[in-house]
Amino acid sequence: MATIESQPRPLGRVEFTLLLAMAMALTALGIDIMLPALGDIRSAYDLAEDSTAVAALITVYMLGLALPQLVYGPLSDRFGRKPIMNVGFVIYIIGAVAAALAPSLAALLVARFIWGVGAAGPRGVTVSIIRDRYEGDPMARAMSFVFAIFVIVPVVAPTLGALLSELAGWRAVFLFCAAWAGVIAIWAIRLPETLKPEYRMELRMSRVLGAANEVVTNRVTAGYTVALTFLMGVFLSYIASSELIIEDVFDLDNLFPVIFGVTAALVGAALLANGTIVSRFGTRRLSHAMLMGYLALAVLFTLVALATAGRPSFWLFAASFVPALVCFGLIFPNFNTIAMIPMGHIAGTASALITATSLAGAALLGAILDQAYNGTVLPLAFGVLVYGLIALSAVLWAEQGKLFVPLKESAELP
Repeated sequence: MATIESQPRPLGRVEFTLLLAMAMALTALGIDIMLPALGDIRSAYDLAEDSTAVAALITVYMLGLALPQLVYGPLSDRFGRKPIMNVGFVIYIIGAVAAALAPSLAALLVARFIWGVGAAGPRGVTVSIIRDRYEGDPMARAMSFVFAIFVIVPVVAPTLGALLSELAGWRAVFLFCAAWAGVIAIWAIRLPETLKPEYRMELRMSRVLGAANEVVTNRVTAGYTVALTFLMGVFLSYIASSELIIEDVFDLDNLFPVIFGVTAALVGAALLANGTIVSRFGTRRLSHAMLMGYLALAVLFTLVALATAGRPSFWLFAASFVPALVCFGLIFPNFNTIAMIPMGHIAGTASALITATSLAGAALLGAILDQAYNGTVLPLAFGVLVYGLIALSAVLWAEQGKLFVPLKESAELP
């Protein structure tokens, strides 16, 4: 009896969801909290005030986040979700501390890559844990709630980053991330292992390659992964270049944390609403409708950019571009869900492959737009439109030309 009473209280649904969200939010924290400090980082390393070199801090972090998924996924299918998450926490803390101590931009880039490798553990395993517990539309709702809480971080992180940078310097921002990761790691001790013993797979290269072949050759999984990659490319480009755009195009650098935070809050509200809307309209119907809305807004944003030579008023920019980001918030969890539905028997490996492909591809696609930045919003506008059209083409291929077909109703897994 004493042994039973000494066991920790099981996680309830709310705490379970919140913990997963906060573990995944470490990924966003590693990006968004540093955005207000980019100017100080330029100064620290003697870069020009309008240098885009610091955008590489986002790109290498995202590559570090993406590539290890190919290792973490199979390992999580063999040893369970919790050990991989814990390894990720440790590497995350090491990378953040190394970034705070970096003596040069080159060293900082290396530290950022390591940091991303650490963030990859909780990021990839969280999706697998959700897939262990749910499928179909219930999975989409669970993903929506996790991502809605996840997006709270971009709302508050820039303001927190600006405050820390002002009070203690930009290196303190990175040390804060290390400390916060430690807090989440301690909390995660309460997380149960969700991979059932009968689903543990042998760690064989042939099995990994077989799982990869299933992901690549499955029309739905492959098509939605490509679509997600291009849409995320726009999103990552906005994150990396938003500080320069707000300062150079609109001369509102003092309001950057507020503007970025409000935009993130709107996307977060869309993610939160997605859980309810999916219940009524279904995952495919909603995500396809939002993709059409995204493209309509992309056309509008491009026309606004062309009509103003790439320098519209802030309110025109906000009215034409920010709603497209909100549409993305209603697309992202649903596309991820649809891509994962055929992969329940290899959830860890499939999630890793999908995440690695979408994040690495999006990082490179976003970097292309970042490097094209010319002091106007024209490169971003063209990116929104062209990448959106490619995403639509991938979805049409995946669905063999049939949009708005509902998913088969399914319930929470036992």
